Amino acid sequence: MSKLQVQTFTFGIFQENTYLVFDQSKECIIIDPGCFRESETKEVVDFIKANDLVPKYILNTHCHIDHVLGNQYLQDLYKIPLWAHPLEKPNIQWLPEQAKMFNLAHYDLAAMNFQITDWYKDDTALTLGNATFEVLFVPGHSPGHVAFYSLEEQICFSGDVLFYRGIGRTDLPGGSYEVLMKSIYQTMYKLPSETTLYTGHGQPTNIGDEKSENPFCSE
Repeated sequence: MSKLQVQTFTFGIFQENTYLVFDQSKECIIIDPGCFRESETKEVVDFIKANDLVPKYILNTHCHIDHVLGNQYLQDLYKIPLWAHPLEKPNIQWLPEQAKMFNLAHYDLAAMNFQITDWYKDDTALTLGNATFEVLFVPGHSPGHVAFYSLEEQICFSGDVLFYRGIGRTDLPGGSYEVLMKSIYQTMYKLPSETTLYTGHGQPTNIGDEKSENPFCSE
């Protein structure tokens, strides 16, 4: 049985999933904070406060605008490391254009001036209490996309690579359908079938079901 608890928040016009992951130690990690409006950030902060949690990291699976809108606010508030993959630097630089593309120009662009403090490497592993998360390099949706996998907890936070009966889009700058499918078949589908996937959008799923039922990449 998993010792970790996962709290899901779904924010914004993109219905992006922001995750708080914590255990009995009361440490927590924040994955892909898509909160931007005051009511959204309040929801995250209130949950952390109500459960006496201590944020340890902010982790980005990738840096498309819907996954990073809360980076600046939460980094300033908690003074904790903010992680991303170095191949996401172009996406970070492209954030003002993303805002225009998705009709989000009214958002305060100052919120997009966050500073990544730590960059994932090939051997990066992150701990939370007694759990360890392996950082999986799974590009295709974006050049530096990663997922966070815990073998002992049988869970993976997969961002926008693989969804419930779907896959990530590849029509944004740096996207590649061929690379995405390679990431799915050669990395994601190598995980144990019982692995629960917490995805960037939509409901959770698991590797076994997607291998047999996903119409875009069934085996």
